[in-house]
Amino acid sequence: MKKYYKRYVEKLIEKKLKSSGAVLIAGPKFCGKTTTCSLFAKSIYRINTKSIVTTTRMNPKIALIGDTPHMVDEWQKVPDTWNYIKEDLDIDYQFGKYILTGSSTPADKTEIQHDGAGRIVTLKMRTMSLFESLESNGMISLCELFENKDLNVVSANEKTTLEDIAFLICRGGWPLSLMGDKDVALDITKNYYDGLFTFEDSYNEKFRNKKPEVLRMIIRSYARNISTEASLKSIINDVKQSNERTMDEKTFNEYLEALKDLYIIEDMDAWNPNIRSKTSIVSTPTRHFVDTSIACQSLGISPNDLLNDIKSFGLFFEDFAVRDLRVYASVLDGNIRHYRDNAGLECDAIIHLNNGKWGAIEIKLGGNELIDYGAKRLNTLKNKLLEKSNTQAPSFMMILTAYGPCYKREDGIYVVPINMLRD
Repeated sequence: MKKYYKRYVEKLIEKKLKSSGAVLIAGPKFCGKTTTCSLFAKSIYRINTKSIVTTTRMNPKIALIGDTPHMVDEWQKVPDTWNYIKEDLDIDYQFGKYILTGSSTPADKTEIQHDGAGRIVTLKMRTMSLFESLESNGMISLCELFENKDLNVVSANEKTTLEDIAFLICRGGWPLSLMGDKDVALDITKNYYDGLFTFEDSYNEKFRNKKPEVLRMIIRSYARNISTEASLKSIINDVKQSNERTMDEKTFNEYLEALKDLYIIEDMDAWNPNIRSKTSIVSTPTRHFVDTSIACQSLGISPNDLLNDIKSFGLFFEDFAVRDLRVYASVLDGNIRHYRDNAGLECDAIIHLNNGKWGAIEIKLGGNELIDYGAKRLNTLKNKLLEKSNTQAPSFMMILTAYGPCYKREDGIYVVPINMLRD
């Protein structure tokens, strides 16, 4: 019997089932949606074969039959099920009546007649964070930092090495990859990547019309620009130069939209603290993946490749850290943004909670020089915002590292290795 790893999204599902008629869990293939949602369902209807798709299209109401909470797995293959669920909730509204899962957006969005507002709430499920995969001891809690608790945790953290982090980046947070030995874990991740672009039997015409080799080209270009604010124009040019082919903006945008619909790409928007000055916030998003292992696979990058190219390692680690921060922030009712203004001041990640609290995080591989550099940027950001805006002081400032000790600096900034962090 395979081991089940407890997921953060369970807390969110449980909460939303008490306040909404239906909960939609959306996210990339193989991130564990069906397994986790099955814990809450008393009955399940799986739309997973051609015959079931055909039957359900003829009579979508059969997908709704079962004890509640009733789960409809891969609902997007028959988008009309959304309309029938909305209609059923209009007639007989009950909290926690339906759970829907989907690994892409609907094949034809025009088939959805209602947006589901007030009836269906959507939750994003991502791949596993290190705390979920039991590879972080969780000694440092973001929640406690936001509560302004003074954490005087000091740890040498000598067991986790840079080599370990390089492996975890390439392996990713896919539940199946944790089931195998370390020797085969990377192969499991490669199998997942290879299966991303098999669209011959897809129910979504938009995907069937896309050329897998072009999707791979775009992902590779995205990977070469990972954790940067590269413009879409520069990514298009990279596709052209790297593959010696033409590509217009319209075609690129269509393929990019497909990658977003498959929950492969997840850019990070800019944070605007409403500065009352002439300072302008640069709004270009930072380019990120839902899981860094996809970027590694697209470029054929191994753990040794990362270790032999420290500059690239730093960019891939930043993407990896953003994945974990997004998972943790979702539980805290917050989101992740980046900051850069026209004066060149940057911050890798801002966690902003809905109650207005915020924390600033610089993401660095480690080492005294990089930590000092990150601390200087954080202190400059704090002083600038307090001087020129009505933004409250940050609840905490942190340098999130790949390895090394955990401690609190004299200036109040926490230095935390990623394998010691949790929500």
